Amino acid sequence: MPVPTTFAVVHPTSDPASEILYRYNVDIVGRFHGREASDEEVLRVMVDEPSDDLAGDSGTFVVAYAKQTVVGCGGARFISDDIAELTRIFVDPIGRRGGVGASLIGYIENIVRESGRSRIRLDTRADLVEARRLYSRLDYVDVPAFNCEPYAEVWLEKQLF
Repeated sequence: MPVPTTFAVVHPTSDPASEILYRYNVDIVGRFHGREASDEEVLRVMVDEPSDDLAGDSGTFVVAYAKQTVVGCGGARFISDDIAELTRIFVDPIGRRGGVGASLIGYIENIVRESGRSRIRLDTRADLVEARRLYSRLDYVDVPAFNCEPYAEVWLEKQLF
C-alpha cells in the first residue's frame, strides 16, 4: 500500500537532514560490516563524506516525510551542465515497500530536469540489491565505471530528456 509522502528541499546540514543522514549511515555502515554500526563509525563516515555540497549551485538535498516523520532522503550533485549524480538515497524501514523510494527519486529527477541536465547517474555497492532492483525498475541502466570511488561496484545512468 502506498505511503502518503511529501517532500521538502532542505539544506543538508539542517536538523531533518542530519537526522535522516545519520540513519542512512547507520544502515550503510552496518550492511558493509555485516553488523550493527557503532556511533563512532557512523560519525566518522559523516565527517569523512559530508553532504554539504548538496545545496545551492552544486546540488540539492530532499527529505521525505510520512505525516510529520522524516522517512527518507536523497540528493543530486550537479557534476556538469549536462550530468547530475544521484546520491544518499535512503528510505527508513518504516517507509519501505510503500513507494517512497520511487517517489523520492522521481522528485529528485524532476529537480535535475528543471536544472537543465539531461542525464542522471549513480554508483552503488553490489550488495545493495534492493536499491539496484529499484533503479532497474526506474529505467536506470548499467554503464561503464565513471569514477574510482572505493565502495562503487555498480554504475548506472538514466536519460532524463
